[in-house]
Amino acid sequence: MTESGKSHTYSKDRVRKVLSEILPKECLLEMEPLKKHTTFRIGGPADFFVRPNQMQQLAKIVAFCREHSVPYFLLGNGSNLCVSDEGYRGVMIQIFQNMSKLTIQGNRLIADAGVLLSKAANQAAEEGLTGMEFASGIPGTLGGAIVMNAGAYGGEMKDIVENVTVLTPEGELRRLSLQELGFSYRTSCIEKEGMIVLSVELLLSQGEKEEIHKTMEELRRRRIEKQPLEYPSAGSTFKRPEGYFAGKLIMDSGLRGYRCGDAMVSEKHCGFIVNAKDATAAEVRQLIEEVQEKVFESFGVHLETEIKML
Repeated sequence: MTESGKSHTYSKDRVRKVLSEILPKECLLEMEPLKKHTTFRIGGPADFFVRPNQMQQLAKIVAFCREHSVPYFLLGNGSNLCVSDEGYRGVMIQIFQNMSKLTIQGNRLIADAGVLLSKAANQAAEEGLTGMEFASGIPGTLGGAIVMNAGAYGGEMKDIVENVTVLTPEGELRRLSLQELGFSYRTSCIEKEGMIVLSVELLLSQGEKEEIHKTMEELRRRRIEKQPLEYPSAGSTFKRPEGYFAGKLIMDSGLRGYRCGDAMVSEKHCGFIVNAKDATAAEVRQLIEEVQEKVFESFGVHLETEIKML
């Protein structure tokens, strides 16, 4: 979701002491393997892995990290992320499990940033609310989806967002309107300005419950047919270049099934790099670079990564 912190030299004892004062014992882990918390199933250990239960705990942790130049990273479901084999030297803050309250008021869905998109879409469908069908199969959280303006099958988060409550780098709570969020293709102002999504308010429309479920089932069927869901991955590896499709450029460059170790260009959909068995982050990075080089040689198009390398 978001990362901050310049210096990688800090006192672990001091960080441990402060975190243990803020959090219950069960919410603080050390040297936790990040491969357990990413959909890619790749990544070394984090110095500290924390799961705040409340907004106040999150705010205190972030304020401490910022004040003392301790690197920190906001983790959702780990679905758009490739973590280095060395892991993360700092504080990994996971909000997906403990900060996931969701309510529906009329046509509005109000939820914490840690709510899974699939849960929100299913809850909306049960209430006969349409607009979230496109997001029902995206394996991330609402917070992460806002940060990158996640989208699929013709829909994007910007189509349904009413407002977002954020924590600013200065520790202030702000509510941003749709216009203030600066949404464009796979980005928003959130990450650029170092803000943290706390909660989201979506404006949906009344629809027919049966039709909504039917649409979601059709999109699920299309995903199973076209995406390599049988392998761990971080979703679409590359952004869509203007006027092209990344997967087709990669396929037409002769790279279907191309591998670096256990990192592989999916044979089902070339826009995905998958973990074929025990891929390392180094293998993924090498494969990305080789795919970029080959596509540029063949078509003069530079592919930008959509996944975040940490």
